[in-house]
Formats: sequence, C-alpha cells, structure tokens
Amino acid sequence: MNGDRLTPVQLARQAERGRRFRQPAPYLRLACLVLAALVPLVVPSFQVLDLAAKIAIFAALVASYDVVLGYTGIVSFGHAMFFGFGAYAVALSLGKFGAPTYAHLAAGFLAGVALSATIAVLIGAFSLRVKAIFFAMITLAFAEFALILAVQLTHITGGEDGLSPKLPGIFAVSYEGGRLLGIPVTGRLVTYYFILAICLALFLVMARFIHSPLGRTLQAIRDNELRAEALGFRTFVFQIASSSFGSVVATVLGGCYVMWVRYANPESVLGIHVMLDLLLMVIIGGIGTLYGGIIGATFLLTAQTLLPHLRTVAASVFAGSMIMQRMTERWLLYFGILFILMVFFFPKGVIGTVRDALARRAPSPVSSPPHPASPLRGEEKR
Repeated sequence: MNGDRLTPVQLARQAERGRRFRQPAPYLRLACLVLAALVPLVVPSFQVLDLAAKIAIFAALVASYDVVLGYTGIVSFGHAMFFGFGAYAVALSLGKFGAPTYAHLAAGFLAGVALSATIAVLIGAFSLRVKAIFFAMITLAFAEFALILAVQLTHITGGEDGLSPKLPGIFAVSYEGGRLLGIPVTGRLVTYYFILAICLALFLVMARFIHSPLGRTLQAIRDNELRAEALGFRTFVFQIASSSFGSVVATVLGGCYVMWVRYANPESVLGIHVMLDLLLMVIIGGIGTLYGGIIGATFLLTAQTLLPHLRTVAASVFAGSMIMQRMTERWLLYFGILFILMVFFFPKGVIGTVRDALARRAPSPVSSPPHPASPLRGEEKR
C-alpha cells in the first residue's frame, strides 16, 4: 500500500511497529520473566518463592483491573469480587466432589469463568448506565454482598473457617530423588511454574486485547464518550465487553491463587483489603500502562513481607535500645511514608512518569501523527 494512502492512525501504528524493538521496554519485560523463572533455582527459599508467585498473580490481576480502569475509564470497586469467585470455584470443585482430579480442577476454572462472565454482564447491564462515583459505589455494594454470602453460607463455603482444597496429581506429588539443576522437584515447584505460565499467557492476551481495534475503541470511549457515540459506537456494549473481559481474567487468577496458597476464606479472597491493594498497586505502577502492575505488585507485596520483620532485625541489631525496637514496631507508618514518597516522586505512577520524562527528552518530529491510543483524534483534524 502506498504511504500516501495510509490514514494517520495507520501511519502511527506503522511507526510504532518500526521502533518496537529499538525501545528498552520489551527487553525489560523479558528480563522480568527470566528473573521470575530463575527464582526457584537461584534462591531456594520458600518465602522468596511464595513472594515471587504472589507478585506474578497480583501483577496480572492489577493489569486486568487496569484494562477496566486505565484503558476503558470505568471506576469499579468490585473487581476483587471476581478474583474471589475464581478462588471459591476452584476450591469448591477440588474439595467438595471427592478426591481431587485434573477434571475437577478444570471444571472449577470453567465454572468460575462462566459465573463471573454472567455476573459481570448482569452488573454492567444494571449499573453501567450510572456514571462516575455512583457506579463505583454500586460495584462496591455487590462486592460486600458477595462477602456476606460467603460468610453466611457456611455449608458451602465453610464460612470464616474457609476451605483447604488438595491439588491433584503432579501438583501435589513430591518426587523423591528428582532434581532440576540441583533443586528438588516437588508439587510446589510445578505449581509455581504452572502459575507463571498462566500469568504470562494472560499478559499476552491482555496486551493483544488493548492493541486490537476493540481495545483502541475502548480507549477512544475513555477519552471522549460523547464523541464516540456521535461516531456510531455503542459505548454501552463496548464497556460491558471490557468489564467482562477483565472480570474473567481476574477469575482465572483467583483460581491460581487458591492453587498456590491452598486455602480460601471470605476475608482472604473477597475482603475489601484485596480491592484496596489493587488500587494501591495500579496507582504505584501507573494507570493505563498494563505492565505497571508488575512494579506496583512488587513494591507493595515486598514491603508488606519485609517491613513486619523490622522488629526482629531491631531486636538483634539494637538489643539494648528500647526506643529503636518500639520504632520498628510501627511498620505500617513506614509503609505509609513509602507510599506517599512514591506518589510524590511518581505522580502518574512509575511507568507513566518515566514515559512522560522520556517523551519530553525525545526530539519533536516536524509533523507528528495522532497517538494511536485514540483513533478519534484523527477525526478531529478532518
């Protein structure tokens, strides 16, 4: 096709593809993947392995929330509810139908996905016509209702005691004598790599989703919903599709979380703190960046893991100082200070702020095509 016949959006996409591998971002993502894959081999510690697995799960979960919030402009406080649906679906399937099998595991994931997709469509059809903070409050009400149901239906969910499912086959067996680069091959190690593969696949699917014509339409709706409607887009349908997609991804990750921790109760998978953690992670990483969830999850989960151990460190280092030992007990205060500093120095999140800094340093072209994230900008100049 002749370059003169290309639309501004097509020119922008062509230029983006041309410089894709000249930028550091793909190599940084590959480095993160390699680092996560090498963690069990380099640091044979369960605490480190547990942290790495949770970072992978929550990084993908934050990315799924960013698809809804950052790329569609829908403020929802009920995204963690679908994470809980996936967790309970897998836990119930493995724990309520006899000995756990691979069929039970697959059925749990499929049931959770079907349930979440249905409820996401119903909630969207019921409440997406309500805008701004009112929609957020409605989704929060649904999330609280799901939490109450999980607590009250003790004969199904186990109530506050929760469920402790057992995994089938290779995910539960310990191989005596089997070693991988000197590391014993166990069901826990197999589960870790299985979860890592699922998270990688979900990241690829989400990246394809936001760069597809559907994803670009969602970003156009986010930028100017009225103009998108004027151009003939059924914004309501597109928003339901986005929220349902993000909810299904969150459901799969909820099932992965139960496979790793092998426990689910209302507070751990449906509690409001899960939603608050998601909000903190997406703010730290950067709204509308997708991969910012990796930074947000790493920062938050690492801080929550290490800061409570300050008291133990202070007891050994400052054995004679009562003041220092009492100061280290206030780890939540230090966590709050760290978060304030992150927001102060990275007002658009880490990735968003770095992108802005690089854009300011880059030489401005003579005639710059509109940004591909919003195809409607090409219509403005016509």
